[in-house]
Amino acid sequence: MMERNLHRARIISSIAATAISLACGTNYVYSAWAPQFADKLRLSTTQSELIGVAGNLGMYTMGVPIGWVIDRNGSRPAVMLGSALLGIGYFGLKVAFDQGDGYVPLLFICSYLTGFGGCMAFAASVKTSALNWPHHRGTATSFPLAAFGLSAFFFSMFGEIAFPGDTSAFLLVLAVGTIGLTFVGFFFLKVWPHPNSEHHHHNHAGGSLGESGTPYQSVPGSNSGEQNVVADGEGGVGDNLATHPKTLDTDVPRRGDEEAADETSSLMSRSSTASSLPGEVLVQSIDLDRSHRVDIRGWNLLKNTEFWQLFSIMGILAGIGLMTINNIGHNTNALWKHYDESVSEEFLIGKQQMHVSILSVGSFSGRLLSGVGSDYLVKNLKASRVWCLVISALVFCAAQICALTITNPHFLLFISSLSGLGYGYAFGVFPSIVAESFGIHGLSQNWGFMTFSPVLSGWIFNFFYGQAFDAHSVVGPGGERTCLEGIECYRPAYFFTLGACGLGLLVSLYVIRHQRLQKLREAARGVGGE
Repeated sequence: MMERNLHRARIISSIAATAISLACGTNYVYSAWAPQFADKLRLSTTQSELIGVAGNLGMYTMGVPIGWVIDRNGSRPAVMLGSALLGIGYFGLKVAFDQGDGYVPLLFICSYLTGFGGCMAFAASVKTSALNWPHHRGTATSFPLAAFGLSAFFFSMFGEIAFPGDTSAFLLVLAVGTIGLTFVGFFFLKVWPHPNSEHHHHNHAGGSLGESGTPYQSVPGSNSGEQNVVADGEGGVGDNLATHPKTLDTDVPRRGDEEAADETSSLMSRSSTASSLPGEVLVQSIDLDRSHRVDIRGWNLLKNTEFWQLFSIMGILAGIGLMTINNIGHNTNALWKHYDESVSEEFLIGKQQMHVSILSVGSFSGRLLSGVGSDYLVKNLKASRVWCLVISALVFCAAQICALTITNPHFLLFISSLSGLGYGYAFGVFPSIVAESFGIHGLSQNWGFMTFSPVLSGWIFNFFYGQAFDAHSVVGPGGERTCLEGIECYRPAYFFTLGACGLGLLVSLYVIRHQRLQKLREAARGVGGE
């Protein structure tokens, strides 16, 4: 009876974690309200870009300290603090919109708080799910990770249905919705003990969780050469999750030997090799043979040529994706106002929200496809997983070509869908590539370094877009900026990203060649050693 009650309690906790995660990915809905926000506050497109990027910074850069705090104090305080930060951020932005005036640095801080709060609550929810289901972490974490990925879709669709054309009401939905989901979820989010567990912690068996968002490696099967990784990453990164190599070789213990878990338990324990990463949704297998032998991290990682190659690819592909994610609303406005000058504000807002939804679903689909595709490449074709990055680069190239040629707004969905697909495809496979290239023992630490790349490139690409759009905009008597030139409003930015796509494609192909030669050298050394 007790076991049945505990099982029910863990299910309720997982539902709460999923609901909390649904509130944490709202940074990606920014483009649904950004154009109207900029018009009302008389902001330039470049200033609007800065506010949007601030949310990304809050999500990507705070993973390590957040992970450390969660490991020391548990998940629930982080959810409550994250709820407060989300509310402060979105209410601050709503007040600024309603007043029609705002100091840009304060708006930047408000946007940053939404990313920071989402990062904190998301990391806590995924860690709790992982601890509640130690033998089913891949499945358990996939629900909150999926909810995070579909957060933009959920809020944009809800806003379009409930408050069509009302930006102020939509900002209120974001404020109340994020607070409500996280606050209510707080009361049901708890790590429950497992029957027949030994009530002690092995705090020194491994590193700590930590991150802003978070894929996990699931518990390996006995005598298996592979291990599952729930990966994807768009958030910050976990704390240093180094473990002794010997812990990865142990078989999964029976339930009776399972150690007790609580909110400050490490996810890298003697009974589990789960490691956390930021991200959204994906279960992939990695080649434990090589990733088990290799252990490159810290200063050695920064001196590694392949790291900088992958860092460059990550920055190029993620930066291109973030530019469209943050600006699909501006694209929508520019094309529709040029195509039909009589369109209403309500109509434009509806179209913006529709394309945000398409981007969100495309990104989610890309993550799922990259998992299946990369496993097929590795297992069936014996090819490098980096080929998935080549596919992502090609998808992005197609998206940029569409952006450079589509003048009819009815076909804008090709840009949003392809951009979302390419973005998700890249992020879905990248953590597994990092694990196979530099070893599984320092995976979260290495992924932490890697996620700084889109922070830098995202700002550069978005800044370039803002400058291009402002150059074609006309300032009205009230200070509002409008661009009626259609595709010309943003075409220079997409020429820039198309060139970046080509560069990303070339670097990806070079990395494949580099890895192939490296494996041949390793094989030759192995034969020579025998």
